Amino acid sequence: MELIVDIYKELKDFKLNINLNIGKETLGFLGASGSGKSMTLRCIAGLVKPDKGRIVLNGRVLFDSEKRINLPVQERNVGLLFQNYALFANLTVKENISFGLRNLPKREQEFKVKKKMEMMGLMALQDRYPRQISGGEQQRTALARTLVTEPDCLLLDEPFSALDNHIRSQLEKELLDTLADFKGAVVFVTHNLKECYRVSNKIMIIDRGKIVSYGTRDQVFIDPQTVKAARLTGCRNISRMEPVISGKIRAIDWGCDLEIKNNYIEGATHLGIREHQIKLVEESNLPNTYPCWVAQVTETPFTVILDLKLQEQAKEANDGLLQVIIPKDKYGGIKKKPFPWFAQLKPEHIFYLKDSV
Repeated sequence: MELIVDIYKELKDFKLNINLNIGKETLGFLGASGSGKSMTLRCIAGLVKPDKGRIVLNGRVLFDSEKRINLPVQERNVGLLFQNYALFANLTVKENISFGLRNLPKREQEFKVKKKMEMMGLMALQDRYPRQISGGEQQRTALARTLVTEPDCLLLDEPFSALDNHIRSQLEKELLDTLADFKGAVVFVTHNLKECYRVSNKIMIIDRGKIVSYGTRDQVFIDPQTVKAARLTGCRNISRMEPVISGKIRAIDWGCDLEIKNNYIEGATHLGIREHQIKLVEESNLPNTYPCWVAQVTETPFTVILDLKLQEQAKEANDGLLQVIIPKDKYGGIKKKPFPWFAQLKPEHIFYLKDSV
């Protein structure tokens, strides 16, 4: 099972240039709204024609600009689950699921649809219309309709975006169970970082039609490589940098010199560190440890986000601040201590970034 995509298309605001190769796995497609994620899915499904390139699924050519091959949607055997589910309002749950099987004998249709409804927990809802079921039930219906045709490839375009958090979490677990049994490649479009990490084996980050990071989910989050990729994976602590002496660099925006490890990349222009990897410590003589003052505190139900200024108190908002996240119960003891506190940026947690790909 293999999906190969190498396509180019000129869009209104940018050029879409995507190259990917995945097997029986889930590729998380991450990027800001309007970056080309959904357009890529539409090209794979055959709803949009690329300007040039190739799309090959399990050895079968779906699109080849040089050979003038462009199979219609119904011949590609690609399942696309839209963001809004695109259910037919005048058809029941059962009729929606069976819609793609219209050319099969009635008995075979009934068998396949019943099997999918049982798997997705929809048997009791089979005679209801989309307006009579919840958003989560609509999502399950749309997924069942997509899977019942036994596609070779599954394309999921932000399938949870219209759901509240509780339903979202429940359906994410159901989707993971479904994907575990799926035999083909899956491309999962989302802008939710945590969701992308939980569902995907690999992650591709795109910005304005261009790939800025691609690898296993851990590679992409631990070492995003570019400033764009770091920001798109939620990194809030990024500073310009310059070399000082061998083994040390200066974080220009944070106003400190830092020891570096062997993950330094040649040509790096910036450095970053995740907010949960900065530690408030008791000892001031640990590597990369500096006195700090709190500029702002933001509380959430279970965590506290601190904006810290190293070396001195902040004189104005966004004055080279570092963001740190700590458990709420831990903050209760820390906040009673007099300033300065001490923040450590361990060398092994710092990653180095290029300004562009």
